[in-house]
Amino acid sequence: MAQPATVALFISDLHLSQSQPRTTQAFFNFLQRRANQVQELYILGDLFEYWAGDDDLDNPYNKSVADAMRALSNTGVKIFWIAGNRDFLVGTAFANATGSVLLPDPFIASIGGHRITLAHGDAQCTDDTAYMAFRQQVRQAQWQATFLSLPLSQRKTIIAGLRNDSRQAKCTKSDDIMDVNATAIDDLFDATGTALMIHGHTHRPARHEYSSGGRQRVRYVLPDWNLDTDVPRGGWIAIDADGAIRRCNIAEDGMEQPP
Repeated sequence: MAQPATVALFISDLHLSQSQPRTTQAFFNFLQRRANQVQELYILGDLFEYWAGDDDLDNPYNKSVADAMRALSNTGVKIFWIAGNRDFLVGTAFANATGSVLLPDPFIASIGGHRITLAHGDAQCTDDTAYMAFRQQVRQAQWQATFLSLPLSQRKTIIAGLRNDSRQAKCTKSDDIMDVNATAIDDLFDATGTALMIHGHTHRPARHEYSSGGRQRVRYVLPDWNLDTDVPRGGWIAIDADGAIRRCNIAEDGMEQPP
């Protein structure tokens, strides 16, 4: 008997950069050998290590990623994008270049008979009050307009400083603070009226199932990708036409290897 077709794939937190060639190649392999077999690909944030603005599409590395996504889109696969905390400055020029549809965070998708809340996940890390204050500031339209009006080189310098500050701040934060808050997750379930959620951001891949208020809820956390390390990691979630949900490990699937 034929297996049900896979209709949608979900990835996040690849943190692509020129300094991560193996991870970049694994992403290209994924697009060419897995994503091209489905109807929809959902990218739930932090595809890039950082995004300084759509005028950086001229960068050869960024263009190579955009071209690979456009090639997939041209085959008829629909690509959907939710911004992460590293690439929330992606705009319409990037969407047009890649053939992607930009979605709000959160977004409710209907796939395989499921109503699913999709999010990056950083907005639910409410215990990290310093980050939440920063997030509120940089997600404002006026702040973004002012920042994007700066020369690209200046923006990149500012971003490099912010990334360094973030790395130092993480050394003083507990693991619990940098994870999602249980109440914030329940509030999001309540607001969307769904019983299924997929998000990234925390780099803690898992399937959480629990009951809240008499309702059964399931939350999937996507893995981050890093193939440029001694212990390669990465993966995705797949949903089949019959509603089956599968967590896929990139190493077990062999996607980190050339075709």
